[in-house]
Amino acid sequence: MKNIIIYSIIALILSLLMISCSEELIDKAQVGNIKGVVIKKGTNQPLQNVKISTSPSTETVFTKDDGSFLIENVPLGDYSVRAEITGYLANLQGVNLKSDQQTVSIVFEMSDDTSNNAPPTVPQLISPIDNAVDQPLAVDLSWTSTDPDTADVLKYKLTVKNDFDQNIIEINDLTANHYYLENLKYGVTYYWQVQVSDGVNPPANSTVFRFKTSAMPNNRFHYVKKNSNGNYYIVSSNETNVNFSLTPTTLSSYRPRLNQNANLVAFLRNVGGNIHLFTAKPDGSDVFQVTTVPVAGFNSNELDFSWRSNVQEFIYPNFNNLYRINKDGSGLQLIYTTPDGSFITECDWSYDGSKIAIKTNDVHGYNVKIYVIDMVGNTLHTVLQNVSGAAGGLNFSVDGNQLLYTYDVSGHQEPNYRQLDSRIFVYNLQNDTRKDWSAVTSKVSGTNDLDPRFSPNNAEIIFTNTSNDNISPRNIYKITLQDNERTALFPNAEMPDWE
Repeated sequence: MKNIIIYSIIALILSLLMISCSEELIDKAQVGNIKGVVIKKGTNQPLQNVKISTSPSTETVFTKDDGSFLIENVPLGDYSVRAEITGYLANLQGVNLKSDQQTVSIVFEMSDDTSNNAPPTVPQLISPIDNAVDQPLAVDLSWTSTDPDTADVLKYKLTVKNDFDQNIIEINDLTANHYYLENLKYGVTYYWQVQVSDGVNPPANSTVFRFKTSAMPNNRFHYVKKNSNGNYYIVSSNETNVNFSLTPTTLSSYRPRLNQNANLVAFLRNVGGNIHLFTAKPDGSDVFQVTTVPVAGFNSNELDFSWRSNVQEFIYPNFNNLYRINKDGSGLQLIYTTPDGSFITECDWSYDGSKIAIKTNDVHGYNVKIYVIDMVGNTLHTVLQNVSGAAGGLNFSVDGNQLLYTYDVSGHQEPNYRQLDSRIFVYNLQNDTRKDWSAVTSKVSGTNDLDPRFSPNNAEIIFTNTSNDNISPRNIYKITLQDNERTALFPNAEMPDWE
C-alpha cells in the first residue's frame, strides 16, 4: 500500500510538470498584425472590397469602405502581401514581422489595368476635303474616330498651320469631332491635323490635309460697326454686303480710308487713351502705327484725317495744330496752326495736293468754321462760319471744285453734342454756291445725315443716316446725284468710305 501511495504522488508531480511545460510553450508563441489602406493611384481614392492575402498563407481579408484592412495574429516572419481587384493591376508588398505584437502598416496604390483596352481608330479627316480651294474665311473642320471601349472618353487635339506666317493654332481637349475655325486670311493655304487620345493608349495622329481660302476680293467699301462692349471695328465689304472684319473687335478702330494706289487702308485706333493713325493691308495684316504725336481734338469720335493721293503722306489734327507725316512715320511737320486757337477736328486734302479743307470748333464742338487754305496757310474760301450747331464731314470732289460737308440746320447745341437736323451740302468752290442734297432727296424728318463721302466717280454720295434721338442704329445709304434717289447699303454701320 505504501508503494502505491508513493507511485501516485510521483505520477501527480509528473502530470503537473507536463501541464506547466505545455502552458509555457503556448505563452512563448509570438505574433504580429498587418494593417493598411488601398487607394487608387493618382487620385488617392479609397478602394473597397480589395482582396488582401499573404504568402506564406495566413488570413484573407477584404478592404472596407475607407479602403482599410487588418490581418491579426500573424506569426512572426517574412511575408509577401498581395492586393487584387478586377480592373486594377495586382500589387505586392513585402512585410517583415520581427517582434511580438508588432503592427506593420502598408499602403497599396492600385493602377488601372489597361492591358485589355483597345486604342481608338486613327482620325479620318472629312471636311474640307484635302486640297480644297476657294474656301471661306470660316470653315467647319470635321473628322471621325471610334473606340471599341465605349466607356473611354475620346479627346482631340487640332493643330493648324499656314503658308502665310509662323502662327500655329492648337486647340486641345476637344470632345466633339468638329471645330469651327474663324478669322482666316484670304489666299492662304492652311494645313490641319487631328490627334486622338483615350487617356489610356498612346495618342494617334491623322494624316495632314490642306485647303486654300479664296482670293482677296477687291472691296471698295469700308465702314465701322460697334460691338456690345462699345468698341468700333472696321468692316471691308462689296456693294452686296459680302464682308469680313478688317480689324479685331477687341480694339477700337474707326475712320477707315482706303488708298488704292498704296494698297493700304488707313484708320484711327485708340491706344491707351490716345488716338493714333494706323495703316494695314486690305486683308488686315501688317498693321503699322504711323503717328507718335496723337490725333487729338474735342471729341475722339469726330476726328478725321486725310491721305494725299501720292500715297506717301497724311495730314491730321492735334488740337489747334495741323501736322503732316509720311506713311512710314517719318517727316513729322507742323504745317498750320489756327490763328484763334480753335481746335481742328477734320481736314481733307485735295486730289491735286494744292489745298486743304479744315473744320474748326471750340472745346464743345461748336462755334464752327469750315474753310479752305492753300499749302502755305492762306485762306482761299470760307465755306461756313458764324452759325450755331454742329458741322463736319469734309470731302473734296476729284477735281477739287466741290466740297462735301454736313451742317445741323436746327442750330441746336447741348453738352452731349446731339444733332437734330444734320444735312448734306455740296459747296461749289468756283462760284461759292451750295446745294442741300438732304432736302433734294427727301431726308426723313427727325433724322440726321452724317459723314458723307463722294463715290470714286463723283456721281454718288455715300453717308450715314440715323434718328436724331442719338441712340438708334446707324445705317449707311447712298445718294445717286443724277436721279436724287436714296438707296440703303449697309445696316447697323457708320463712318463709310468708298474708294
